[in-house]
Amino acid sequence: MADAISPPAPAASRSRSTRRAADTVFLGLSATSAVSIMVILAGVAIFLIIQGLPAITANWGENKDLSSIQNPAQVPWSSFWEYVGPLLWGSVFSALIAMVLGAPVAIGIALFISHYAPRRIAGALGYIVDLLAAVPSIVFGLWGIAVMRPFLLPLSDFLNQYFGWIPFFAGPVSTTGSTMLAGGVVLAVMILPIVTSITREIFLQTPRLNEEAALALGATRWEMIRLAVLPYARSGMISATLLGLGRALGETMAIALIISPSLLYSVRILTDGYNSQTIAANIALNFPVATEIQRSALIGTGLMLFVISFAVNMVARYIIGAQGPKPGKKRRRKEGKGA
Repeated sequence: MADAISPPAPAASRSRSTRRAADTVFLGLSATSAVSIMVILAGVAIFLIIQGLPAITANWGENKDLSSIQNPAQVPWSSFWEYVGPLLWGSVFSALIAMVLGAPVAIGIALFISHYAPRRIAGALGYIVDLLAAVPSIVFGLWGIAVMRPFLLPLSDFLNQYFGWIPFFAGPVSTTGSTMLAGGVVLAVMILPIVTSITREIFLQTPRLNEEAALALGATRWEMIRLAVLPYARSGMISATLLGLGRALGETMAIALIISPSLLYSVRILTDGYNSQTIAANIALNFPVATEIQRSALIGTGLMLFVISFAVNMVARYIIGAQGPKPGKKRRRKEGKGA
C-alpha cells in the first residue's frame, strides 16, 4: 500500500506560532522599556555625582568663587553643607506649607467625587481636577503674581496683628506679597491633582460590604465614611500626600517668580526678606551666570534634592503597594454612586 500523504499543518497551529512570536517581541520591547527607565535614572544619579563632587569635596575657605557664591552678607561659606543647608530647609519648608494647605482640600474633593456627587458632576469635577496637572508651572507662577499675592495681603495683616506672637506669623509683613505663604498656596494648588486622583481611587476600593454594614447599623453618610472608608484608606492618603510632597519639592518656576528669596533659615511666611530659597529655584536663577566651580556647587545641591525626592517617592510607593487590594475584597464602583 502506498504511503499516505501527510496533510498540511492546520491553520490553527500556524496562528498559535504567530501569536507566540508576537508575545516574544512584545515581551522584549516591554523589558527593554523597563530596563531603560532604570538606566536613565542611574545615568542621572551618576551625572549629578560626577558633576557635583568637585564642589562637595572642595575646600570652600580657599576658593573665592565658592566662598562668595550668592552671599549678600559677605560672610564666606566654609563648606558645601553650610551653603546647601538653607536651600534644603527652604525646599522642605515650602513643600510642607503646600501639604498643610493642599492635602486636606484634595482629600475633601476626593471624598465628594467618590461618595457624594452625582455621576455627571463627579465625572466633570474629576476631569477638571485632572486637567490642573496639564497647566504649566509658569502659568501658576503668573497667577500667583497677579492674583494670589495681592489677595493674601489683607490675610497677612490679620495673621500678623492677632497671631504675630507665633514665629510663623512674625513681621514685618510684606507690602508686595512676595512671601512664602503665597508660594505655599500656589504649590498647594499644583499638588491637588496628584493627591486627589490617588485618594479618589483608594476611596473607591473600600469594600462595599463595609459601607453597607455601617449604613445598616444606622450610621449617617459621614459616619459611614468616618468608620468604614477613612480607616481603610488611611495608608493610601498618607502615600498620596507623600507623592504630593515629592511634587512640591521639585517645583521651580512658580516659587522663583513669587517669593523674594534669601539664603537663611527662617520660618516666617509673611515677610519678603526672610524667605528661604528652594534648591530648584536657586539652580534656575543662578546657573546661567555661574562659573564652572559654582555650577558644580549648584549641581551638588541638585543631587541633594534628587536624593530627598527619590526617598520620599520610594516611601510613598511602598505604602501604596502595602495598601493594594486584598484578595476577594477588590471592588470598583462607579463614581458618584453612594451607598
